[in-house]
Amino acid sequence: MDLGLTNKVALVAAASRGLGRAVAEELAAEGASLIICSRSEEKISQTAKEIAESTGARILGVAADVSSPDDVSRLTRLAMERFERIDILVTNAGGPPAGPFESFSLEQWDAATNLLLRSVVALTHAVLPGMKDRGWGRILNITSIAVKQPVDNLILSNSVRAAVTGFARTLANEVAPIGVTVNNIMPGYTRTERVEELSQMMAKKQGITPAEFIARWEQEIPMHRIGEPREFAALAAFLVSERASYITGTSVQVDGGWIRAIM
Repeated sequence: MDLGLTNKVALVAAASRGLGRAVAEELAAEGASLIICSRSEEKISQTAKEIAESTGARILGVAADVSSPDDVSRLTRLAMERFERIDILVTNAGGPPAGPFESFSLEQWDAATNLLLRSVVALTHAVLPGMKDRGWGRILNITSIAVKQPVDNLILSNSVRAAVTGFARTLANEVAPIGVTVNNIMPGYTRTERVEELSQMMAKKQGITPAEFIARWEQEIPMHRIGEPREFAALAAFLVSERASYITGTSVQVDGGWIRAIM
């Protein structure tokens, strides 16, 4: 299937590892040019080099913290200087700390909001005018299954990612008439560094090994395994493609059946 991504320009946030990197690799393989970012200059430069070598794509790697408005401004400015436009935006950010409500200060709530919600708003604010001018654009937010079925001990993520969903659903209706789609993709338990870190933390609290803790997650999933980043990236690439032009305002889960709701 030709996704129509050749010569499109995509900005993928938090792309030095995990789901962000998997999406960047998939888009590059489909012919898109990329701007990718992460907080580490060394890691994002190495990632850009590796993806460019494996796919032949044009890639700009930028060290940027998406929770910083100044960094978002610099990131999008450099992207425009290099490629002159951004057709596709994939928002993404590392997860905030796990823990119960009373373990977090108001400052930590502010930090989680800046990381997960403000970053999405700032990136969208920067790229949407150009999309409107060209009459074509794709905005895809990587959220979490916690948006639809909250995960215990993840109150920061559960709360703020739900706000991203509300923002995206509202924006989708506003920009639908001008050829811009806005969707969310909800990863379930996937084999990433973030899931490994969570499993190590939770396993330590329960006095078991990380492998034993992951096995408990797998028993909750109808497919009895956690997902692979490339499985997630395949859907992400479709949702930002030309072929998905009539899909907007949706939140699609990639979770092996973990969410038990009908809708």
